[in-house]
Amino acid sequence: MNQFLFGTLPYIALTVLLIGSVARYERDPATWKSSSSQLLRRRMLMWGSVLFHVGVLVVFFGHLFGLLIPVEFWDALGVRHEWKQALAAIGGGIAGAMALIGALLLIVRRLSDPRVAASSSFADTAIIIILAIQLVLGLATVPVSLANMDGHEMVKLMNWANGIFTFDGAAASYIADVPLIFKAHIVLGLIIFILFPFTRLVHLVSGLAAFVRYLLRPGFQIVRSRKGKRA
Repeated sequence: MNQFLFGTLPYIALTVLLIGSVARYERDPATWKSSSSQLLRRRMLMWGSVLFHVGVLVVFFGHLFGLLIPVEFWDALGVRHEWKQALAAIGGGIAGAMALIGALLLIVRRLSDPRVAASSSFADTAIIIILAIQLVLGLATVPVSLANMDGHEMVKLMNWANGIFTFDGAAASYIADVPLIFKAHIVLGLIIFILFPFTRLVHLVSGLAAFVRYLLRPGFQIVRSRKGKRA
């Protein structure tokens, strides 16, 4: 079971994430969006959305760079394992708490307002609840990390993540003995990857793509005066 969950399931999740996203964009591009209900209970939406998105982005990029950059890179920079684990636990804990508060506000708004509930699909409601559960699991790992600050657990997780992307057949064995809360957090994360192409989460890709296009935009713009002449 350990081999399946942490050695096979990651490839299933990544394959579904990639192929499912491409297939949805090609077959149903009109659904590639996040349905808006911003005209309803806007104040709660504003606070919930800002806290959730800022927190999730920090958590996502923290996981991305923290797990996928090889341990040897941090060692070469002189970053001690316990320092990195402390940063991940404290910084991730703060960002995760922000995201969880935002998610709870969004859930309450979606379930308590009949108009918002009527404009929401089952998938919309289910995915935000699943994300909230994932954030709770992530926050539950913080006390475990702070209780053992030698950095060994962090290194195991980093070696596992690198092993998956380098097709290391022994990757699952690297986290065979990590605390159960870490394993539950990883498994639910992989399930979210599988659900990604079939939910409103796909709009995250659009948001990142728009940001990249903005950064790479031309340094000039063509505009016209009121008389129709180029300025």
